[in-house]
Amino acid sequence: MSTVRRPQFAREHPRAFAALLTVVGYVVVIGTLYGDLGIYPEISESTVDLLAHAISVVNAATIVCLVLGIRWIKRGEIEKHRAAMLAAFGLILLFLVMYLLKTGGGGRKEIIAGAPLRSLYLGSLGIHIFLSVLAVPFVLYAITLGLTHTPAELRQTAHATVGRVAVTAWLVSLVLGLLAYGMLTFYYGPEQIEFVRGIA
Repeated sequence: MSTVRRPQFAREHPRAFAALLTVVGYVVVIGTLYGDLGIYPEISESTVDLLAHAISVVNAATIVCLVLGIRWIKRGEIEKHRAAMLAAFGLILLFLVMYLLKTGGGGRKEIIAGAPLRSLYLGSLGIHIFLSVLAVPFVLYAITLGLTHTPAELRQTAHATVGRVAVTAWLVSLVLGLLAYGMLTFYYGPEQIEFVRGIA
C-alpha cells in the first residue's frame, strides 16, 4: 500500500475535482483566445513559427506515449502504462504553455480563401479542436483516478472506460492536429497563408 498522502478531495470526489480543473482550463484558454489578458509578451512571427514546430514535436511525442501506454496496459504492465500516461499528460501541459504563448503573444496563420484543399485543412483543424475540447474532462478524470487510487482500487472505478474515451479522442485530435500543421507548413506556399496577429 502506498504511503503517499493523496489529496482527499480529489480522491473522494474525482468527478468534481476533474470538472473544476476542466473549467479552469477552459477559462484560461478562452480568455487567451477571446479576451485581452495582457499577460503574454509580444513575440515575432518567426517565434510563432518556432513555437508551432516545437508544438508539433511535442504532439508527436505525446502520440508515442499514448500508443505505448495502450500497448502496456493491454499486456498488464501497469507501472509502464502509468509512466507513459503521466508523460503524455506532462507533454500536453507543455503544449498548452507553448500554445498559449504562441496565440496570446503572437498570433496564428490562416489559409486564404480559394487555396486548394482548404476544406480538408479546415475540416481537420475543426475536428482537432472539437476533440481537444471534448477530451479535456475525460483526460483529467482518468488522470485524477489514476493518481488517487491504487491499481486494485482502480478496477472498481470507471478509470478503464473513461480512459478509453479519453485516449481515443486525444489520439485522433493529435493526429488531425499534425495533419493540419503538415499542410500549413509543407503544402501551402507563403502566398496562400495569412498571418493574423492577436486573439482569435
